[in-house]
Amino acid sequence: MTDAIMLSGVVKDFGPRVRALDHLDLRVREGEVHGFLGPNGAGKTTTIRVLLGMLRADGGRLSLLGGDPWRDTVRLHRRLAYVPGEVNLWPNLSGGEVIDVLGDLRGGIDPHRREELLERFRLDPTKRVRAYSKGNRQKVALVSAFSSDVELYLLDEPTSGLDPLMEAVFQDVVQDLRAEGRSILLSSHILSEVEALCDRVTIIRSGRAAESGTFEELRHLTRTSVVVQAAAPLEPVRAWPGVHDVRVDADRASFSVDPGELNQVLARLVALEVRSLVTSPPTLEELFLRHYGQDISASSGEHDREVVARR
Repeated sequence: MTDAIMLSGVVKDFGPRVRALDHLDLRVREGEVHGFLGPNGAGKTTTIRVLLGMLRADGGRLSLLGGDPWRDTVRLHRRLAYVPGEVNLWPNLSGGEVIDVLGDLRGGIDPHRREELLERFRLDPTKRVRAYSKGNRQKVALVSAFSSDVELYLLDEPTSGLDPLMEAVFQDVVQDLRAEGRSILLSSHILSEVEALCDRVTIIRSGRAAESGTFEELRHLTRTSVVVQAAAPLEPVRAWPGVHDVRVDADRASFSVDPGELNQVLARLVALEVRSLVTSPPTLEELFLRHYGQDISASSGEHDREVVARR
């Protein structure tokens, strides 16, 4: 399978002290939906701007649809569609006019597809942009992008401002595009969205790829949650190898288990006369917090100290 996007050791500096991308590796295969995860400041938007030819990489190798994003910008932009999280549109144009203008920049749009998407996203194209809410402005960008016959979609927080119903419509459209063999790079903070849509994910931290792979391949990085009810006392569970965060309440206990210890723990539970047992595989949110939990806690602590100081 060939790559729609390939970054190898890509570096991007902003001045001598700020390294936004630090030898970043990223591969998006043709026909897949690839999740791109990381908190604000991790380098996701910088990566997308490098791919769009808005920024020039300072080092490394990169390829977009077989071309160079910096040298082949005009040609490549006719083969891709981009949706940012913050959409700035012409306020005096109608939504329909903006959809057509953006579509023309990519070589035109499918009129039947355009009408179908307007109906699915419940967007009135006759209103002027200045009368739209943030969510409706986002719909304009989505309808224009998804109406275009392109090979690659670069989506940077594309559902920002959409209500849950429209988020569901967005997910349905992305599933349709995947079925058609289109490639999608999806940068999102909505972990359930990524979990539902993406074939593979890359977690970026401080400009580097911390982990990359399918969701199943990355599950080994976190613990499995267990909730058990038993006839025998459950206090001994606290001393078992690989068991963490044990909470015991009468005949019920909840805890997490290291990946390599799960079979041993389940075998030991049998001896306690199990009445009910529920195990839950790790979620993408747990994967994310594994890489950023300490950073988030530190940031929260700094914020709390600032509030106290101001008081």
